[in-house]
Amino acid sequence: MSTILAILLAYLLGSIPSGVWIGKYFYKTDIREYGSGNMGTTNTFRVLGTKAGVIVLIMDILKGSIATLLPIWLGAPIHPLFAGVLAALGHTLPIFAGFRGGKAVATSAGIILAYNPLYFTLAITCFLIYLYFSSMVSFSSITACLSAVVISLFMGDFWLTIVTIALTTYIIIRHRENIGRIRAGTESMVPFGLRYKRKNKE
Repeated sequence: MSTILAILLAYLLGSIPSGVWIGKYFYKTDIREYGSGNMGTTNTFRVLGTKAGVIVLIMDILKGSIATLLPIWLGAPIHPLFAGVLAALGHTLPIFAGFRGGKAVATSAGIILAYNPLYFTLAITCFLIYLYFSSMVSFSSITACLSAVVISLFMGDFWLTIVTIALTTYIIIRHRENIGRIRAGTESMVPFGLRYKRKNKE
């Protein structure tokens, strides 16, 4: 029973459409109708601003973290990372938002934060470095995930590596349109970082 409860709650937690709910209830805006049309953190920043973006970022990270801890709290005999993966799946295919979800980057970060804080710190450091040089959240997310796979090989945790590979593959698939825009040189940039500064000087 505890296993079923952990699985169900993990998916439902992931399905909470943070960006959609914050947008609708506090800004009277459905962020899926603006920007990239995505309900995730990046589009929330883009459409609703920094305050809403930070709130959604925290909520999406917490979804992954709480889901990962559920098996421990409930005494369920399943690996915490598996529950985290269900939250990531819920985020991308949310039952509360017509199965139109985000790309699971922040939720995946929440998973590894709860499971291995040191690993999270290394991965987020990679993300911030890539973001500084590229000025693109999508590129930084993809490359940080790939770096996380490499880092996981040195952590001595078989399931961490397997889950990281699975999440990275899924995240890359969810970013396929972004990859096309990156190749075409039309991907959106954040207003800071080396690439952004270089582009503004041209």
